[in-house]
Amino acid sequence: MQTFVLKNGIRIIHQEAKSPVSHFGVLINTGSRDEEANEQGIAHFIEHVIFKGTQKRRAFHILNRIEDVGGELNAYTTKEETAVYATFLSEYYQRSMELISDILINSTFPARELEREKEVVIEEINSYKDNPSELIFDEFEEILFDGHPIARNILGTPELLKTFSKESILKFMDENYHTDQIVLSSVGNISMSKFIYFAEKYFGAIPEKTRTKERSNLYNYQPEKRIVQKDTFQAHCIIGNISPSIFSPNRMSMILLNNILGGSSMNSRLNMVLRERNGMAYNVESSYTGYFDTGEFSVYFGTDKENIDQALRLVNREFRKIKEQPMGILQMSRAKKQLIGQLAISTENREDLMLSIGKSLLFFNRVDTLETIFRKIEQIEPKEILEIANELFDDSQSSILIYQ
Repeated sequence: MQTFVLKNGIRIIHQEAKSPVSHFGVLINTGSRDEEANEQGIAHFIEHVIFKGTQKRRAFHILNRIEDVGGELNAYTTKEETAVYATFLSEYYQRSMELISDILINSTFPARELEREKEVVIEEINSYKDNPSELIFDEFEEILFDGHPIARNILGTPELLKTFSKESILKFMDENYHTDQIVLSSVGNISMSKFIYFAEKYFGAIPEKTRTKERSNLYNYQPEKRIVQKDTFQAHCIIGNISPSIFSPNRMSMILLNNILGGSSMNSRLNMVLRERNGMAYNVESSYTGYFDTGEFSVYFGTDKENIDQALRLVNREFRKIKEQPMGILQMSRAKKQLIGQLAISTENREDLMLSIGKSLLFFNRVDTLETIFRKIEQIEPKEILEIANELFDDSQSSILIYQ
């Protein structure tokens, strides 16, 4: 794995992989939390409309440029980042990098396309409203981060979407797309020297710009218990708290604790108690999201409305266990081995690897080797899990949202 910095401050990272398929992406340290109140949804909207035409391509030609050779072009927006990336046959590296640079640098945002895409995003918003198991996460973040930009829904609102114009899009990009906050990430069958050559050719002419705007990091968390009446077959419940940021020294312990409680494995504590032993839930999961200056931990499950109180008692019982009973040597060993195995397997997905190393360089300006990550996991002590659990699962500081 090699890194390099272009003269304009854009960082690049590449891992060579002898494969017929390669992956390239541009990651930008800008997301919905960087929007002003009257811009809510614009970061996500930009992700949509950069594909709608450039100075030399129409939307049709942008899509076909990659898809005609069997590749895939994609993008996403989160609270703190935007990514545009492609997967393609390795012989089309230059084609893919040129295309992504074109849509990021030379998009023209035609008025007709903007109006059409506004309707598409409004339909996306409406589809979320029809899906309580997804909508509940957005509303829960509004509870946790009330009054803070992170609380806002990434998709925005139909009312604000209708106000966006080419001028407002260019203004947001000019104020938030800084070269020192951009990473070009690659995993594939190309030499580092050739990757640097393409990076300089297609991204080197972007004028250097350094971020000076500070992110707002002040908010007053007030726990809340909220029950919302919904016309649904199931009750949906989410319970959680603010948690360590991505820069916290407790971050790895937080990841391990989350995996123990409700990670992706079927033998997580919450899956065992709610689904396997009591048959109360089809889907139960916990999640930890670290942000620049804070974080969020939550547990979600859906169950029959008659079972909601009993399910909550079972979840809270698991919280008490992990708060009060230090994990034994064997338990810790198993938990660590499970997480290490999951992380190792995840690197086999090279698209995920490309995004992962890009994000690591973007946020931490380094990429730890698997060996370093495994060593950090092995060094976690039971008392660290106990301490974090007692902070997270303090009843007086936990928030809960129920749709029923």
